[in-house]
Amino acid sequence: MRYLRLLSIFYKNSILKELEYRANFIANVFMSILWLGWAIVGVSVFFLHRDKMGDWTYPEVLMVVGLFTFFNGVMEALLRPNVGAVIEQIRDGTFDFVLTKPVNAQFIASLRSIIVWRLVDAVIGIGLIAYALGQLRVTPTPTQIGFFVVMLLSGTAIVYAIWLVMVSFAFWFVRIDNITELFYAFYEAGRYPVTIYRGVVRVVLTYIVPIAFVTTFPASALLGRIDQTTTLVGFAFAIGLLIASNRFWKFALRYYASASS
Repeated sequence: MRYLRLLSIFYKNSILKELEYRANFIANVFMSILWLGWAIVGVSVFFLHRDKMGDWTYPEVLMVVGLFTFFNGVMEALLRPNVGAVIEQIRDGTFDFVLTKPVNAQFIASLRSIIVWRLVDAVIGIGLIAYALGQLRVTPTPTQIGFFVVMLLSGTAIVYAIWLVMVSFAFWFVRIDNITELFYAFYEAGRYPVTIYRGVVRVVLTYIVPIAFVTTFPASALLGRIDQTTTLVGFAFAIGLLIASNRFWKFALRYYASASS
């Protein structure tokens, strides 16, 4: 409860800062909607020439695009601003103030700030999923919804773990812009179902940079294409990544050269 109270204070301050410039907030929301529309246009152009993308129909691919947009919103709202702040603090030595606070350093370093308008991406992503289900005239069963929720939570945990590992590299390399851009290059492949890729590319996107667990598998859960075993494997994989990323973070902290030594 203590950490929840801290989060409420952090995010309240972030919201108040965003609302100081309301016109900017509205403009950014409009841009989020515009970019989603552009992504839908790209998918629509493909389906003007083909009936399916792999074994996925147009509304089913829209579900994957919706999940891609949802997680992009989560990353841009919660992870990118905090990662950027940690990099700057490590560079100028002010990360000392994070380590000396009477709270978990990983918690405050990775979740302290939020860019509120970016959460619009998450909302419209869920809206696109609902629209696609309507187009399919599919009503997921309670079991499918349960699998979807588990896979959504697993995807969130996986994304968080990957970003935590990336920010941990800053203790050695200081600037990790190239690493984050490399991740986004892989993440762009998740805009479409991972099952359309073949060979090494599919293996990489499933197990090395597990984008499949973020976009494709949650959509498959709503469509009844994955079973309980796959869902549990995805959940266990996410927990394993969270534990591994936490260990790596603690290991990296030993190499922090503070301003005060």
